[in-house]
Amino acid sequence: MLSLLIVVLDNSILNVAMKTIAQPAPAGLGAGQAELEWAVNSYTLVFAGLLFTAGLLGDRFGRKKVLLAGLVVFGVGSVLAAVSTGPGQLIAFRAVMGLGGALVMPATLAIVMNVFPREEQPKAIGIWAGGVGLAIAIGPITGGLLLQHFWWGSVFLVNVPIVLVALLAMTLLVPDSRDPDKGRFDPLGVLLSVAGLVLLVYGVIKGGQLADFADPQVLATVGGGLLVLALFVLHERRTSHPALDMRYFRKPEFSAAVAAVALVFFALTGVTFFAVFYIQSVRGYTPLQAGLLMLPLAVAQMIFAPRARLVVERFGAKAVCTAGLLTVAAGFLGFALLDETTPIWVLETVFFVLGAAIAHIMPPATVSIMQSLPTEKAGSGSAVNNTFRQVGGALGVAVLGSLLSARYREGVKGELETVPGLPEGARHTAGESIEGTLALVDRLGAAGHALVAPARAAFIDAMHVTVVCAAVVALLGAAVVALWLPGRTRPETAKGSETAKDSETVKDSGPESPEPPDAGARHVESPR
Repeated sequence: MLSLLIVVLDNSILNVAMKTIAQPAPAGLGAGQAELEWAVNSYTLVFAGLLFTAGLLGDRFGRKKVLLAGLVVFGVGSVLAAVSTGPGQLIAFRAVMGLGGALVMPATLAIVMNVFPREEQPKAIGIWAGGVGLAIAIGPITGGLLLQHFWWGSVFLVNVPIVLVALLAMTLLVPDSRDPDKGRFDPLGVLLSVAGLVLLVYGVIKGGQLADFADPQVLATVGGGLLVLALFVLHERRTSHPALDMRYFRKPEFSAAVAAVALVFFALTGVTFFAVFYIQSVRGYTPLQAGLLMLPLAVAQMIFAPRARLVVERFGAKAVCTAGLLTVAAGFLGFALLDETTPIWVLETVFFVLGAAIAHIMPPATVSIMQSLPTEKAGSGSAVNNTFRQVGGALGVAVLGSLLSARYREGVKGELETVPGLPEGARHTAGESIEGTLALVDRLGAAGHALVAPARAAFIDAMHVTVVCAAVVALLGAAVVALWLPGRTRPETAKGSETAKDSETVKDSGPESPEPPDAGARHVESPR
């Protein structure tokens, strides 16, 4: 849980620090909109691209060993990110942190699955998901306090003492576990997945920068990414040692839950990315106040995630996840009510509703994913869960961030053209984001104050368009879950499942769901 805390904490801190990092030196790094997105996506792409291999490493060599190595890499990357002297260095060192996070995250859930018996796993996973909410709650407040008293790099340096405590606690308290049937690695699959994701997301970000998704360069990059990902799928289906066994997706409880996780994080990450700019740049709150205002999103997850299993036991995972995704869509549409003068309690209510809804989606979806696979493959199963969550989040920032940027550029374009003597390059940078426009206002002084109101109006308009698209994505997730996630399990079926677990054999759900390789492998429990 402490290892999970630090990985999630870092990302939630970074959200609050975005506005500061966007400011010119020495207060920040002068990062543009695309550079801010890459500060998030460089971490996410490395994280997601290497999760397959990290999960296999944990299954083969021991999850505890891999997790400890990941903590060391994450700590080193945090120090390097804190002393970055430009956006390019920050992006590179965030990628190093992504490598550390990739080694940490699958091992946390895999260890939980091996320590607890099947009947206790839903409760344990609910607490695991609640830990994410705790990190989300602590992150913005911690980031705001640090930014109020120290320089922007302190939001990364704060990771170091937590890493040291986690290393000591892991060494003393956590048992090791591994897959007794060691398999071979799949370096080609890993390379294809990383290359495909980088091309795809880069193309989407470039489309937002150019405000033209039909540009040949954008189409070629996005098309190339999709082609490489298609080759990845073909390779994984044919190789004898896949990083991701595609036969897992034949199980509806696995594939529908994975799709729900990816879609909800696609929408959520994109929305929270620009919510920080609404709170700080449009409403004028400080980073600390922004962190406090986002607290209801995390508090709701902390309250409801550990208890979601009780609702699932009564109504079933399909009903609970579908209702959760519908509520997420309604919460996103609540952002359409916000403007420059909306009472702040409306925003707080929207955040709480979103947090409560997500708390009823992630635990049952994660349980469905993990319990549909053999326990021996807990590392790779956890990697799949986190990969789709991170890829969904990366694409959410890229797609929704690019949509927001393109819409904002169109809205403020006319006002920027009225500024006399403004070079074309400066006009392009100022129109990329509201932070770019406000930075221009600071340079122009009194002559630029006329741009503030149009910039805020253009951002609100762009935000309204973007949240509608996010709501549509959430509705798509609700449809996927309602159609394909298995319904409520009958008591006698659940009892049979527990009996199967107690006999150390993980059975498939039925003859229609082909059994992945190693499904019948004997599970070797680590000491509890």
